[in-house]
Amino acid sequence: MTTRPLRYFAIAVFSASLGLAATIPRTADGKPNLSGVWQGGGVSLYGDAADGTQRTYAAPVNPPPKREPIPYQAWAEAKSKTFTSADDPTLRCLLAGVPRITSMPMPFEIIQTPKEVVIAYESFHAFRIIPINDKLQHPNDLVPTWMGDSVARWDGDALVVDVTGFNDKTWLSGTGSIHSEGLHVVERFQLNSDDTITYSATVTDPKVLTKAWTTGALLRRPPNTRVEEYECIENNQDVQHMEVKK
Repeated sequence: MTTRPLRYFAIAVFSASLGLAATIPRTADGKPNLSGVWQGGGVSLYGDAADGTQRTYAAPVNPPPKREPIPYQAWAEAKSKTFTSADDPTLRCLLAGVPRITSMPMPFEIIQTPKEVVIAYESFHAFRIIPINDKLQHPNDLVPTWMGDSVARWDGDALVVDVTGFNDKTWLSGTGSIHSEGLHVVERFQLNSDDTITYSATVTDPKVLTKAWTTGALLRRPPNTRVEEYECIENNQDVQHMEVKK
């Protein structure tokens, strides 16, 4: 007698999952279509209460992971506390790095093809050309860079991006969130039925962290927005007066 309700429940859940999968846009090869302009925060997405343009959205069907404190080793925790916001590399118009750039308050565009995914960011002229490679093989001649080297594969309906080859000059998120050149990031982009992307990034760095750290963001399509030119230096000519003397 008790198995019948469970059976009906399982059928209902399975049917709902089929419906969810059917409602997301797909490319000709059947993959979720991530192409378009996305954003994780900022005025162009949420509007501005000061001028009456503030927008609200329904609760997401697939929320991003809850953000937790970065699990630093003791020495790295102490070092991170020596920085202030005036030390932020982006204050000098330097690339934000991965995963931080995904949550910057400016839009970015995803261009998806069967062989590669390209992400063009409005912030800092950044771009990523990400080949689809089921074995997640990186070139063997990597030079440490601000954005690292990215390769991707599909895990069901999630795009998994493996990123390595970083320098140690970016921050992971907030003030003083340092890392080493041993940083390794695994990103997941999951397209949802409510026209959002659940973004998560699992960060490992044995030289700095005590364990893996996961962060994330909910990406939405900002209305009437396209990726435009953003020249950071033009709006950042007084940086010397922002610096805090130590």
